[in-house]
Amino acid sequence: MAAKIKKGDRVVVLAGKDKGRTGPVAKVMPKEGRVIVSGLNLVQRHTRPSQSDPQGGIKTKEASLHISNVAVVDSNGKPTRVGFRIDGDKKVRIAKTTGEVING
Repeated sequence: MAAKIKKGDRVVVLAGKDKGRTGPVAKVMPKEGRVIVSGLNLVQRHTRPSQSDPQGGIKTKEASLHISNVAVVDSNGKPTRVGFRIDGDKKVRIAKTTGEVING
């Protein structure tokens, strides 16, 4: 099945502590059904010192979100569902709200 959300897409978070905030998708994990959005869903990890990180301490990083909790942002800045259309010989993603082609 074609990917509805891809790396680089601008998405809005629909549920959770960052609800309503937007950001670009940094990584998509299709087998797990999860995405990582840059700058959102930040969690703190307590790490012990190691050879690669001799300091250790509390590190902040982005945790993944379930793909159902994010939606692509259309040209109006609103969340939209993604559909598909055949343009010539190519299958393209379209925004359901505006009908415009989503770049990517």
